[in-house]
Amino acid sequence: MGEWSKQDRFRAILSGELADRPIVSGWRHFIDKEQNAEDLAATTISFTRKYDWDWVKINPRATYLAEAWGNEYDFTDYQTVFPRQTTTVIPAAENLWDLEVKKATQTASLLEHLEAVRKIRQGLPDTPLIQTVFSPLTVLLFIVGRSAYVTKTVFGIEQPVTLESLFKEHRAAAHHALHVIALTLADYVQELQQAGSDGLFYAVTGTAHPGLFDESMFDELSRPYDSIVLEAASYGKNILHTCGAYAQPEKFNDYRIDGISWDTIAEGNPGLAANLKATKVGGVDHGLFAVNNIEQIKQQAQEALAFMKNKPFILSPNCAIPLNVSDEALEQFKNQVLE
Repeated sequence: MGEWSKQDRFRAILSGELADRPIVSGWRHFIDKEQNAEDLAATTISFTRKYDWDWVKINPRATYLAEAWGNEYDFTDYQTVFPRQTTTVIPAAENLWDLEVKKATQTASLLEHLEAVRKIRQGLPDTPLIQTVFSPLTVLLFIVGRSAYVTKTVFGIEQPVTLESLFKEHRAAAHHALHVIALTLADYVQELQQAGSDGLFYAVTGTAHPGLFDESMFDELSRPYDSIVLEAASYGKNILHTCGAYAQPEKFNDYRIDGISWDTIAEGNPGLAANLKATKVGGVDHGLFAVNNIEQIKQQAQEALAFMKNKPFILSPNCAIPLNVSDEALEQFKNQVLE
C-alpha cells in the first residue's frame, strides 16, 4: 500500500495484519462535559485533534446505559468518574421482571449518545470511532446499584440488592433482565452504525474477576448475552475490555472480537505475551498518567512496541487515563509510535 490512512491502519491491525506502523490512542473522562451530546462531541473532537490520535474510543458518562431504564444520578456530585446514584428502578430483585426492551431511538439517554456519535463523526470524518458499550451483566449491576468491580461500591447506594438475591433467589428474573438489556443494546448497536460508529469498545468491566463471579456463573450470566450484543456489532471492528486484576483475557478467545484490552501489569493478569487470538491493545500502566511519570510512560511504551514488533498492535493505556493527566504526558506517550 502507498500512503496509509487512519482507517487503513485501524482496519488492517484489527484484522490481524501489519500496517506501516502500530497505532495509538488514549481516552479519558471529561466529567464536566459529558451531560449532553453537544459537550461530549465537542470535547471528544477537540481532544482527538489536539493529540492527533489514530482512532477514538468515545468516552460517554459511565451511567448512560443504566439511565435508559430510569435510573437517576446527581451530575453535580462525582466520585472519580461516577456520579452519585440517587435512584434505582430495581429496589428489590423481584422487580427485575419489570424491565422491558427499549428502542434506542425512543430512549433519551441512548438517543443523546447516538446524536453525540453523529456529531463526532461530522467533526472527525476520517478518524476511526468506536463507541463504549458495557456488557448486559455490567449494565444490570449498575441498574441495581451494585458495582461491576470486586472491590468497589456504587457511589450513592448504601444497601444495594445482594448478589445472592439477584442471581440465586431470583435467577429466572435475572435472566429475563439480562435478555431485555441485551436486546436493547443490540438495537442501540445497530443504530450506532447508522450514526457513524466503526464498531464497539465492549467493556465487561470487572465481571470476569473470579472474586465477583466464578467461571460457571460468568459463563451463565455474561457469555450468552455478550454474544447477542457482539453479533449486532459484527459490521465493525470491536475491541473488548476486561478490567482490573484477574481479568482473564484468555477467557475471551472464542468471542467475536477483533481486539482485546486488559491491564497488562495488574495482579493476576498476563502481560503482552498472553496467548490471545485478537489484536492486543494496551501496554502502558494507566496509573502512571495520574502522577504524570513521563519517563516511565515512555519506557513502558517503548518496551511494549519492541515486544510487539512485527506483530499487529495497538498502543494504549491499560484503562482510562486519570483526570489529572498532563498535556506533556499525553504528547510524549503519543509520540512513541512515531519514533
